[in-house]
Amino acid sequence: MKSFRHSFAVKAPIDDVIAFHRHSQNMGAITPPPIIPRIHRAPEFLDEGQEMNFTLWMGPIPIHWVARYENVTANSFIDRQVDGPFRQWVHEHRFESVDDQATIVHDSISLKFKPDLWNRLIGMGMWVGLPILFAYRQKQTRKLLEKS
Repeated sequence: MKSFRHSFAVKAPIDDVIAFHRHSQNMGAITPPPIIPRIHRAPEFLDEGQEMNFTLWMGPIPIHWVARYENVTANSFIDRQVDGPFRQWVHEHRFESVDDQATIVHDSISLKFKPDLWNRLIGMGMWVGLPILFAYRQKQTRKLLEKS
């Protein structure tokens, strides 16, 4: 099992940060190029038990994914891959209020690779790219939520 953790602060109220991360259409805003996400089916605002069905286009390679939202609380939620390139993918999003105008975003991912060569290569490529992905998410979240 592999695990990855990332945390950052954003100058925005916790309710705004949580709402931003649970709004399905914001996935595109926090996904770095050259990855192009295409959402096929998802509610506007993701809640307990709901699923997002999407494809991540990495150049000409489509990576189909279905994520289910679980353990949704006032300050956290999990998106769990129920179909996709990993044998297991569990992404916990946790939000911590610093004060009325600042929030710390904590992301924790645990994953296992599928045994077949194709998915293992895709998964390993995604694994090594997680630091870049989350650095971009941090930058974009701040850009979109912080008020100058």
